[in-house]
Amino acid sequence: MRAPTCHGIIVIVIVTLCTSILYMYNTSLSGTPANEASPEVANQKSPTNPQNKVGRPHLDGYNSIIDEKPLQMHCNSCALVTSSGHLTGSRRGEEIDRTECVIRMNDAPTLNYQQDVGQRTSLRVIAHSSMQRVQRNHQQLLDSSQDTVFIFWGPSNFMRRDGKGLVYNNLRAVNQVLPKLKIYIISQQKMLDLDELFKNETGKDRKESNSWLSTGWFTMTIAMEICDHINVYGMVSPEFCKAPHQHSVPYHYYEPLGPDECGMYLSHEQGRRSSHHRFITEKQVFANWARTFNIHFYEPNWSPTPLIWNKTGTSTAPDS
Repeated sequence: MRAPTCHGIIVIVIVTLCTSILYMYNTSLSGTPANEASPEVANQKSPTNPQNKVGRPHLDGYNSIIDEKPLQMHCNSCALVTSSGHLTGSRRGEEIDRTECVIRMNDAPTLNYQQDVGQRTSLRVIAHSSMQRVQRNHQQLLDSSQDTVFIFWGPSNFMRRDGKGLVYNNLRAVNQVLPKLKIYIISQQKMLDLDELFKNETGKDRKESNSWLSTGWFTMTIAMEICDHINVYGMVSPEFCKAPHQHSVPYHYYEPLGPDECGMYLSHEQGRRSSHHRFITEKQVFANWARTFNIHFYEPNWSPTPLIWNKTGTSTAPDS
């Protein structure tokens, strides 16, 4: 019985040695310890590229310009970067670029402004009225943005698919020249739904007040569908423009000599005769959403004021 026992021990030792040699050989080839993922594997597992996620939800109402398939996109965290002059000198660029998804608006540039606004763009929401500016800056906004998702919005007469929609026709032409671009448009039913959402949240009918929802409205609502956590950069509170300020802040960070931001907000909010945006009303809605959802505001830094509970058990915002 002794010989078989020794023979078994010898076999175990030989197997162990072979396993160790193979382990060391594979480790030396990869140049990486076996308990650490290689850079390629780490990149595949990293959440920084939402386009690589499996099982992403379909987002109804945002349809591809080519095949009309719905957008599929989800992000754990998002940086929603506005175009506000408040971002000038903020030095938030690196922080923004570290976020999983970066969302921008219209033709707001990143070149020469990276230190304040970052340089990555995962999603860009663009109004029909910005189409010409986007085309003029196509080398920066389109040609080098193969991984960026673009969502365009506009009234039905600009986005119609029967050959008479000016913006839709232009987008089709752009996608034919740059077939890898991920271009989507907001469907007319979705536009109606967002109109109804504004009415339900504010009690105001957009059409009756002769106003347009802003790109900021569309961007925030899209972000809420895509993102679990939203950091908003450059959006003031609803009360900000009602307080006295010592200096003017430009409406756009890339137009330092452009109109004053608060002046723009107040003139639009008070306008009645021509088409305008309800910028401050929209921000009141955003502040209300931030009380419930994971939304935070920076540059300027602010949080929504707490709700006031009355004797009947209902709550109201302080200035409502």
